[in-house]
Formats: sequence, structure tokens, C-alpha cells
Amino acid sequence: MRMQNAELDFTGQTVHVGIDVGKKSWKVCVVVGDREHRTFSQDPDGAMLAAYVKRMFPKARYRCVYEAGYFGFAPHASLEGAGLECMVVNPADVPTMNKERVTKTDRIDARKLARGLQAGTLCGIHVPSIQTQQDRTLVRTRQAFVRKQTRCKNQIKAHLQFYGIALPDDVDGRYWSRKFVDWLKTLAAQESSASLALGAHLEELVFLRGQIARVTRQIRTLGNTEHYRTRLQALCAIDGISTITAMVLLTELGDIRRFRSDDALSSFVGIVPGEYSSGEQQHRGAMTHRGNAWLRHVLIEAAWRASQEDPVLLQKYLQDKAKKGAQKAIVGVARKLLRRIRHVLMHCAPSPVA
Repeated sequence: MRMQNAELDFTGQTVHVGIDVGKKSWKVCVVVGDREHRTFSQDPDGAMLAAYVKRMFPKARYRCVYEAGYFGFAPHASLEGAGLECMVVNPADVPTMNKERVTKTDRIDARKLARGLQAGTLCGIHVPSIQTQQDRTLVRTRQAFVRKQTRCKNQIKAHLQFYGIALPDDVDGRYWSRKFVDWLKTLAAQESSASLALGAHLEELVFLRGQIARVTRQIRTLGNTEHYRTRLQALCAIDGISTITAMVLLTELGDIRRFRSDDALSSFVGIVPGEYSSGEQQHRGAMTHRGNAWLRHVLIEAAWRASQEDPVLLQKYLQDKAKKGAQKAIVGVARKLLRRIRHVLMHCAPSPVA
């Protein structure tokens, strides 16, 4: 006969909970000590899970873990709000045996997470504040619109090329003037199916340009708030850093003090080379695929601008270009620029030249 919960006391014990999060349900594995208690499905609700483990294991310590992904940090907020400790891990950092790769199910994933948490082999990622998450979403929305605008422009140019219509000589590959857009509208006004298709692309382009302008104004307003103003002004004093680039840096990095060194920050951004070494042989490859793609993109763009404006960075670019080529040289400039950014954010003071 099961004992009444009032007689249970798990003081000093830790309950480890691995969660495979899903849209309609969570697969949950509960491990107490070195024993697996139960693996089950439940609604995606942190309060429901908290009620269960607190009822079954009163006075214990409760630790949960799930993999970062599509659902972001909403499960973390739900679990922490219900009184459970929660860790979010990078899926690539979860130790996985070959049989777990061959046979992959939600149940296996939940067990793997619970066992990893119990064994201490998991390392959590940084969970930003709610404000940072929301501000980051606004900035990322602008970047997403810019990518859609680039795709739309490419579709229009492909349309013109397909029908043998040459672009005017004064058309820039990135910036399309009002005069050029008006010229495209005259083509779209012609009576043909192809012109109707071109007109549909132009309507999308005009809409995207309007959305980018609107979101850009909102980002500038956000950057002028007390939370960002001082750091934004300090970053914009660095050559190559615009207001939008600075806001990407601030929202993606969060608290700069969580990076213990320049190398740790470079690794987070993803501008460090991959390495494949064994014994006496050492080989360094291209930039690692791991990193923050949003940050890496804007940092490389900022490095191109900074190498034109700053003599020190220009000299480094030219020296590295002669040895490694332009693409690798600009990555070196980006690393140097990132060190300046870290210094400014750490001290909110002008960065040293070197």
C-alpha cells in the first residue's frame, strides 16, 4: 500500500526532470537519485508538472531541463514561475549515444536529458530577461524584413532578365531609388500577364520597404530609452557601427559581463576557426558553423565599413589580405572590432585604438 504524502520527506534529495517540449504535449522523464521514477506525457504546462513532482516528492529540490528550439524560453518562464529550477541547453551539447541517434523518440530524448542533468554533463545556455527577448524580437523582425526585401529584389531582377529587359546603368545592386521603382511601375502597368506578375512583386517590395521604415523608427525610439541610450551612444562612436548595428549588438549580447574574455565572446558570435587536430598534426579550418548568426552577419558588415574608415583596421585588413585573401582578412578585422565593442560595453568609455 502506498504511503500517504504527508509521511514523505525528500529533504536533501534532488528530482531531475528531462522534458522534450512539443506544441500539444511534453514528454517528461523524472529521475530521483539514480533511479528513473517515471516517463509520461502531459499538457505543456509548467504548473501541472510542478504540482506533480511536489506531490510525489515533497521537500525535495526540483531541477528541469529542456532543449532550446522553436518554443524559445516560454517553457523556462512557465517552469520557473511554478517554482522549479530550469536549465535550457543547446541540443548540440547534449551527449548522445549512437543508438539514440539511430532510434530517436520523444521518450528517449526526455530520458537522455534527465540522465544528463542527473550526471552533471549538461551545460545550460544564457536565458535573457523578458525585456531583452522582446526587444530582440523587434530588432530581428527588421532583419527578417530586410532579407525578404533582398529576395523580392532578386525575383524582380530575375523577371526582367528572363524577358531581356536591361537594368538602367545607374541602378545600385542594393539601393533602389524612387526613380527606378517608378520606372518598374511603368513596366508593370503594361497589359500582359508578365506585367501583372511584375506588379505583384512590386507591391510586395513597396510593402516591405514601408515595414522596414516603420520598424526602423521603432528601433530608434527604443534605443533612445534609458535602458539603451548610454551604451548605444558609446557603440556608435566606434567606426563602422550604426544605430541599427548597435541595437543588434545590445539585444543579442545582453549583459556583456557574462563573457569572461574576448575569446569567449568571439566563440559566441561564431568568428573563430574550427580545429581538427590529432597528435602532432594540427589543422584549422574555416569559421565554425556554431554561433549567433544574427550577430555574425552584422559584425562582418560592420567590419567592412570600419576597414574603410579606421586606418588601424585598414592596415590589418591589407596585411592579412596579402597572406590569406579578402574573406579571411575581414574576419580578422571583425575580431579586432569585437574586442573594441566588448571594451566599450564593459566600461562605457571610448575604446583604445589598438
